[in-house]
Amino acid sequence: MLSTKSAETVRATLPAVGSAIGEITPLFYDKMFAAHPELLRDLFNRGNQANGSQRQALAGSIATFATYLVEHPDERPDAMLERIAHKHASLGVRADQYPIVREHLFAAIAEVLGDAVTEEVAAAWDEVYWLMANALITLEERLYAAAGTPGGDVWREYRVTGRFQETDDVATFVVQPVDGRPLPASRPGQYVSVQVELPDGARQIRQYSLSGQPDAGLQFSVKRVTGDAAGSPAGEVSNYLHDHVQGGEVLRVSAPFGDVVLDEGDRPLLFASAGIGCTPMIGMLSRLAADGSARRVVSVHADRSPYTHAFRAELRQLTEKLDNATAEVWYERPEDGGDREGTGEAITFHEGLIDLSRVEVPAGTIAYLCGPVPFMKAARAQLLEAGVAAADIHYEVFGPDLGL
Repeated sequence: MLSTKSAETVRATLPAVGSAIGEITPLFYDKMFAAHPELLRDLFNRGNQANGSQRQALAGSIATFATYLVEHPDERPDAMLERIAHKHASLGVRADQYPIVREHLFAAIAEVLGDAVTEEVAAAWDEVYWLMANALITLEERLYAAAGTPGGDVWREYRVTGRFQETDDVATFVVQPVDGRPLPASRPGQYVSVQVELPDGARQIRQYSLSGQPDAGLQFSVKRVTGDAAGSPAGEVSNYLHDHVQGGEVLRVSAPFGDVVLDEGDRPLLFASAGIGCTPMIGMLSRLAADGSARRVVSVHADRSPYTHAFRAELRQLTEKLDNATAEVWYERPEDGGDREGTGEAITFHEGLIDLSRVEVPAGTIAYLCGPVPFMKAARAQLLEAGVAAADIHYEVFGPDLGL
């Protein structure tokens, strides 16, 4: 791991680097995209670059990794690395792209910190970078080998064979391989990347959870992302898919990846989701129902109203199909005539904001969270209070992972 000399230097300079990371990361991206515009056009999420969230995520991951190396010199943060590696693998990130990142990142560090970046400091942080990069490269190569996509060639062409409108702003797409070869292996909870060519020629990529397992196809669901008053742009890929993909079109889709997958044991399960975060949960429930699982399953979901709740009917059907499953749903604005609290069935409805303290959490529960980060932070805190072990709480974030 990190050498003793470099660890001392990193420990001493971490406060300075950390305080300047807000200046370093935008300068790094500006330099890299100026030298390699194809990376912004065809690999990085232009929306997340525009709102700054991607830059915060990079800064956080480097600082977290460096801090971990200093505090735990004989270990490394494998959970964080595994999550990043799966995201990278779904994008087809290659080993030869890491030197590009290193070149422009260190140029930005030197420009912002100036004379403080001595040869000793540069060497220590170079060691940190390559420890992280080489760990990711190794993990990604293993993921590519397991997926049968050596070298990061994760993309295949799929024809859209079905489209289903779940709500006004959520659509489900079913796709089948154009080449006729077997579907790639997948596990409940995983996601695929979808790449589309936009009118300006950019080939932007977004990741979507597998929301079911139809015969001979992959199924993923997409929420239309609209811009907001705070300056976040409308989703380029989600709007393209909603507006231009009706059926019969050919899309480039990656092999499935993702480290947050359904546990295969017999312990109780709790799925907590909000909004479009229900998609991986529905995929997991579908597998449990198909297997006739006898496990105790508690599904908890939060949404604005019954009309914005994607897979509402499927949640009821799958819950009723499982012998030992219940579900509780919170709606902020339930319409007149909609479901009311206390139906007495396997699924119970509540009005207002979700409150996991009102949910009976079985001992030994493994929990899965998906939804907006503020929701998952609150849900995680409530589950910890209910006695769920931190190691048994798993979460999925789409877009930059700013941490729980």
